[in-house]
Order: sequence, then C-alpha cells, then structure tokens
Amino acid sequence: MHSHPLNEIYAIMEASFPDSEFRTLDGQKALLADSRYRLITDYDNQGRVTAFIAAWEFPVFRFVEHIAVHPAVRGQGLGDRMMRDYISESITPVLLEVEPPLNEWSRRRVGFYERLGFFLNPFEYRQPPLREGQSELPLKIMSYAQPLPEEAFSLFKETVYRHVYKVSDSHHE
Repeated sequence: MHSHPLNEIYAIMEASFPDSEFRTLDGQKALLADSRYRLITDYDNQGRVTAFIAAWEFPVFRFVEHIAVHPAVRGQGLGDRMMRDYISESITPVLLEVEPPLNEWSRRRVGFYERLGFFLNPFEYRQPPLREGQSELPLKIMSYAQPLPEEAFSLFKETVYRHVYKVSDSHHE
C-alpha cells in the first residue's frame, strides 16, 4: 500500500472541521495501521491532495468518517463526485454522521447527502469524544441506499463505538 500524504490530508481536515470532529495528528497516524480504515484521495495535476474520503470498511456496512475538499477548490463538485464514486462501488450500506439539521449550514449538508441518495434516520446518536477532555456530540446517522431498521442501527452503533471510537456501548445510554 502506498504511503499517504497524511500531512496534506490533515491540513484539509483542520480547514474543514471543528477540533471535536477529528483526531490529533498522532491519533490520525495510528489509524493507518488498521486494515479497516481507508483513505481515498484525489490529486490535482501538481500531485497535491485536493480532497479525501476517510472511511471504515466493516463486513456489513461502510462508515464514512470524513469527506473534505481543499478550501481552494471547493464548490466545483469534487466532493459530490468522490462520494458518488464511493457509493457506486459499495456493495454494503454506507453510513455517516451529520449534525442535526437545525440551521442553514447543517440543513445544506443533509441536503447534499440526500441528493446522493442518503436517508436521515430518526435514532438518537451521540458521537463519543475523539480527544481527551471533550464531550459527546449529538448527531444523526444518514444511510445509503435506504433508511436503517432499528436493529441495523444498533449493530452499526455498537461496531462504530467499539472500533472507531474505542468505547463500549455501555457508556452511552
């Protein structure tokens, strides 16, 4: 497997997400050893990273943890194209976390995924903290290509808590 230009990817993360939604650089580097964690990158013709998808690939579903586009090339449909490519090659459901659609920005984000064929699920969900000293985030789970039955959501939550966030479900009521 070729080495990832993780520093470039990390810089896009820092420009795209609040600190609570991504790990420290060391935490991020540690994930590269996990065979279920996959980074898909897009490059410009100078070989610089323009966008990436960070996903966890489990036997019964895929979980997109991050998708982000470099600020200099946003608005050109790059994220849309990468997500379409990713879901078109997926043979299992694709899930991701979104902020609840309570303001214009979060509604636009949900709309972006709905146009790709994702469904907003009603279940209560909290993202465990990714860094020391942070609190949980109340989020919603979107799923492609259909809404999740409750038992599938429960399996997803248990798997993601254990492997992505390294917590047991018992901490989260």
